[in-house]
Amino acid sequence: MRVATEPSAAVDLSTRVRYGVADGMVVMRRNLLQILRIPTALVFELAQPIMFVLLFTIVFARNIANLPPGFTYVMFLMPGIFVQNAIFGSTTTAIGLAEDMKKGLVDRFRSLPMARSAVLVGRTTSDVAKNLILLLLVIVVAYLVGFRFQNGVVGAIGMIALVLSVGFVFSWISAVVALAIKQVEGVQAAMFTGIFPIVFVSAALVPVIGMASWIQPVAEHNPVTVWANTARVLALGDVAIPPNYGPQTLQGLLITSVVWIAGLLLVFVPIAIRMYRKLT
Repeated sequence: MRVATEPSAAVDLSTRVRYGVADGMVVMRRNLLQILRIPTALVFELAQPIMFVLLFTIVFARNIANLPPGFTYVMFLMPGIFVQNAIFGSTTTAIGLAEDMKKGLVDRFRSLPMARSAVLVGRTTSDVAKNLILLLLVIVVAYLVGFRFQNGVVGAIGMIALVLSVGFVFSWISAVVALAIKQVEGVQAAMFTGIFPIVFVSAALVPVIGMASWIQPVAEHNPVTVWANTARVLALGDVAIPPNYGPQTLQGLLITSVVWIAGLLLVFVPIAIRMYRKLT
């Protein structure tokens, strides 16, 4: 274990990054051990996407129109559910960070000789690991209701990587919300109030073309729509390219997705780290 003090400004950037990653992995291990000790939290997180799958495939499926030719609603829905689940799963970053602040654990971490970014890096990376477990379990459920990958192993792995990247982005956004509000109850309310319109005014669950005409431009430019459409094309092939929408190729969708992910990280990672350093 490193027992030196916080790296000074004189220490070169590569050393500071190495310290941050090493300390972040220690915090990540601590967060993952928490999940193992409280498995009921993971069970309830898994229950939510399963309920969404059953609700939409059993209750709403026959009422959904404007699907691409030859598509069942299950095939259209599941990539969007994967993206939605990653975004909803990011709320645990905000809640967990707020709970740590409430219990005084963050103050203890700040008193230790560790990189300032370690708590946030550890929290967000552990939630990526947790999201991977949940995603794999939801894919199993998807297969049980009729979903199938149709674009090969590379496409399936690419979709999983995209979904985890989206979850990672929203974990940093969640960290900013937690550091701004601090109270667990307020963080929960703020996260779900913000996430629901972002997810539902998108192509994650239904085609944009069936929405009211005035809201279609909003939904089309929603990054969740970009990610959901990219996940569909990665999972199902070019047949899933949406009609009358932006970039009409997988390459165009991937570029737009990466730009959104990189842009949001460039904005929210520095903000989160700066807010953490200013905690009193």
